[in-house]
Amino acid sequence: MRSVSERTKALKGSPIRRLVPLAVAARKRGIHVYHLNIGQPDIPTPESFMQGVRQAEIDVLCYAPASGIPETIQALLKFYADMGVEITENELRVTIGGSEAFAFALQTTCNPGDEVLIPEPFYPNYSGHALMNGIKVVPITTRIEDGFHLPPMEEIEKLITPKTAAILFSTPGNPTGVAYTREEMQAVGTLAKKHNLFVISDEPYRELMYEGHATSVLEIPGLEEHAILVDSISKRLSACGARIGCVVSRNQDVMTAINKLCMIRLSAPTFAQLGLANFLNDPNYKHDIENIRQKFHSRRDTLFEALQTIPGAVCRKPEGAFYIFVKLPQVDDSEEFVKFMLNEFNLDGETTMVAPGAGFYASPGVGHNEIRIAYVLEEAKLVRAVEVLKAGLEAYSTLREEVAATAG
Repeated sequence: MRSVSERTKALKGSPIRRLVPLAVAARKRGIHVYHLNIGQPDIPTPESFMQGVRQAEIDVLCYAPASGIPETIQALLKFYADMGVEITENELRVTIGGSEAFAFALQTTCNPGDEVLIPEPFYPNYSGHALMNGIKVVPITTRIEDGFHLPPMEEIEKLITPKTAAILFSTPGNPTGVAYTREEMQAVGTLAKKHNLFVISDEPYRELMYEGHATSVLEIPGLEEHAILVDSISKRLSACGARIGCVVSRNQDVMTAINKLCMIRLSAPTFAQLGLANFLNDPNYKHDIENIRQKFHSRRDTLFEALQTIPGAVCRKPEGAFYIFVKLPQVDDSEEFVKFMLNEFNLDGETTMVAPGAGFYASPGVGHNEIRIAYVLEEAKLVRAVEVLKAGLEAYSTLREEVAATAG
């Protein structure tokens, strides 16, 4: 029997989704699982978006234009103009979610064998798409003690080789919630210009910022030929299933190449594009986004306070997005801990599912005592989930001590 490709064999699978079958099994046993593993908010999608889908006057569901439905493109151009960034329709392409947008960005900027610098921990799909396109991920180490902000540019510069083609990051970030300062973004831009690199900035959480302003790569002057914005509506609109994003660049060679990729994959979903256009054309769309932001802001504060009750837990208050990374001294293999919580532990019929930390790193042996928590549940549920998590950590520590004593 012929084997599958080596590159698909090398894929690790999502640390966010890989253990879902264990959660399904737990629910079948009657256990309530608090899902903190995946960035799927429980907040209703704005009604104006849903109206745009329901009221679409379509007799034949045809292909949309490869670059995006004109009405949707114009709505997105106004959206960026409202945030102070002027772009033209030739500088934007609608994509099937943010995932296709950063896949297109990688395919456009990198040849097989090239390298891309990514601050770790990072969204695991970056490495998956890099692997599938023959691109090597070179991690930039960041530390939880520094709130996962970038190290000095001199340290990043040491990682640049003749094979380096781009720097890729998310801000505000998944999985850490870090939001790079304007000074950090400018420093990255200066480094990119010095070494003629592309800067790919993934910004689907830009409006979910809790202190200060989330600086977009498009706001940094002098990066017109280097900057590529990757964006998505999934998080700011609680519309993950819509699968609509976009890629933006003022570099016309980049956009010409991306346009070819758009034509190869045909088109992005029609109904979701119409829903987005209707939402962005609603005069109250900013109010809807602000309501979502306020809910996550409150959840962040509630979760952070609750996590302070876990002995020895190390975390920093996220500046944006809706994730927090936590270092747990009781754990030396967070994937095994997640399995324990789903297979062996419950507190009054309840348990939690978080994402193991190691899957967000490219460096070997890192992140095994860390977890990512997505604060996508209501505040009372978050507090209860931390109570369950704390009890589970105590039980896990006791079990480890008993195993160690037996082995000794």
